[in-house]
Amino acid sequence: MSSNIDFGLGLRPEHYEEIVASPGRVSWFEALSENYMVPGGMPLRWLDTIRRDYPLALHGVSLSIGSVDPLDMKYLDELKALVNRVEPMWVSDHLCFTGLRGMNMHDLLPLPYTEEALDHVAERVQRVQDHLGRKLVLENVSSYVTYAASELSEWEFIAELGKRADCEILLDVNNVFVSAFNHEFDAVTFLRGMPRERVRQFHLAGHQHKGSHIIDTHDHPIVPGVWELYAEAVKLFPGVPTMIERDADIPPYEELLAELDMARRVAADVTGKVAA
Repeated sequence: MSSNIDFGLGLRPEHYEEIVASPGRVSWFEALSENYMVPGGMPLRWLDTIRRDYPLALHGVSLSIGSVDPLDMKYLDELKALVNRVEPMWVSDHLCFTGLRGMNMHDLLPLPYTEEALDHVAERVQRVQDHLGRKLVLENVSSYVTYAASELSEWEFIAELGKRADCEILLDVNNVFVSAFNHEFDAVTFLRGMPRERVRQFHLAGHQHKGSHIIDTHDHPIVPGVWELYAEAVKLFPGVPTMIERDADIPPYEELLAELDMARRVAADVTGKVAA
């Protein structure tokens, strides 16, 4: 993996002006697809401006790849138009469903890890990939419930889906940490279950620890336990691009740059190389 895309940030409107005014402090940005899937307007103009100076990845929250509802072809057409416009490095979304019978619950709901679900999701992933003309990158979600019907572990399900659908993985280290605590499994076992050749990107983020459970909020700095798990991920998947997410209580740009420097230091300590 080329070092010029090793470390990136989530693109947030609060930072547009600083990004344009002081280029070169971040290697790449991840843009939330749905924020730019409309013709015209200021958000799209900002995206075009930033795209001239930086590589971009697109990250969605509305694909609902695990739903039993039909795929939303209007959404996919709008996503494809955005993909053609910005030519992203990759396109990602979440391995989840977001609603049922046309109702959007505005949450990333986990799937039952069954053979039936595998067949269903793999077929949908292949259709989306055919429509977009590129591989889809799917992210493991944080979860708070499990299904009695599940036949596989989450990591077994993800690895098998990658094989069947020939898609890639966005490995969210924070989500692994959160789910491991909530469901009492070993986080490193999850990491080791990921097929090395399919891990395209890392996410790092903060959360809220409630004592008996952890809520994935993306509104706090990254905690020491997640940094430690990230170090394990870098050992297993060296060179995979890393991105920091902050979706609420957006801090000043300088604070996120400092966290990104921490990611560089952790990766450098693991690999013995100075990170870009």
